Amino acid sequence: MGKGEDKYSYDPFILITVLFLIGIGLIAVFSASSILAEKRFGDQYFYLRKQVMFCLLGLLLMVSVKNINYLVYKKCTYFFLGLSLALMILLFVPGVKSKIGGAYRWIRLGFISVQPSEVAKLSLAIFFAYSMSKNSNSMGTIRYGLMPHLIVAAIFIGFILPQPDLGTAAIITVWMLVLLFIGGVNVGYIVLFSGMLAPVFYYITSLAPYRVERLLAFLNPWKDPTGSGFQIIHSLYAFGSGGLTGVGIGDSKQKLFYLPEPHTDFILPIIGEEIGFLGTSILIVLFTILVLRGIKIALNAPELFGTYLALGISIMLAIQVIVNMGVVMALLPTKGLALPFVSYGGSSLVINFIGMGILMNISKKAFNG
Repeated sequence: MGKGEDKYSYDPFILITVLFLIGIGLIAVFSASSILAEKRFGDQYFYLRKQVMFCLLGLLLMVSVKNINYLVYKKCTYFFLGLSLALMILLFVPGVKSKIGGAYRWIRLGFISVQPSEVAKLSLAIFFAYSMSKNSNSMGTIRYGLMPHLIVAAIFIGFILPQPDLGTAAIITVWMLVLLFIGGVNVGYIVLFSGMLAPVFYYITSLAPYRVERLLAFLNPWKDPTGSGFQIIHSLYAFGSGGLTGVGIGDSKQKLFYLPEPHTDFILPIIGEEIGFLGTSILIVLFTILVLRGIKIALNAPELFGTYLALGISIMLAIQVIVNMGVVMALLPTKGLALPFVSYGGSSLVINFIGMGILMNISKKAFNG
């Protein structure tokens, strides 16, 4: 252990920023869910209590992972891929898969529910870091740079699409293309592959009427204000009502059964309504700090595996934040995606905590040698 590590065991900005985010998230989850929880369960603290448990578990795992040498994941790459694939397969096993909101995206293991796609994101980040660092001198080729990564990602996407979850499949695809570009894959190959994906995306979208409705609602929500455009319109009402400083914590009107499940994917509009533009800006600044610290850790990592792993985690976080904020602000088609560390939910929250723990461990070597 170097002298620097004795003084600074990890990047403190990661921990501080995460603590601020979960603090805001817990307040927002309670405010957004208390009335809904009272109606459903007769307990206004139902969702808050569970979120606190998720946060405590996540913090425990983050602190534990922070102390595990990140190079261990290189040796366990295929174990993590196999575990994620096994969880994906369980989604097709009756009695294990769990249907929530019309989709089979969760499996029930005893008293807990797990969303395999969230585990898959972290496993793919580890695989891409391992493969791209191993083939760093051949990333410009189709054989070593493009095809292995496309094949592995396609296998997981093949399990994600039938859940159905086109949004997560699209996010993983975009994340993969960004990483491959950074890794040195020929830009022409990326452009060609993206062009080939466009008709596939169009075809898959056209197969499900609700996907077409979401796309049309995104383009013009006021065309069907009581139907497909209802959620987006009330999201915009929330932001508009909040103004500069908000109407006050706990005083949101849109959480009163206008925005469905306001404590999950559409929690940001409630935050915007209650603490206004300034409060929303604080959240954006916190996420920006987190992503930039992750990128800085990547750029200072002592070897390529650490660089690509830190980049994979940071870019996935950034994409999820951008997509969630884009959806609730009517800048992107509606997609059920949690706002990291803020939205209610277990799998996404815990996996993000683990990702931050890995970043902190990489920072030990990145900044302290």
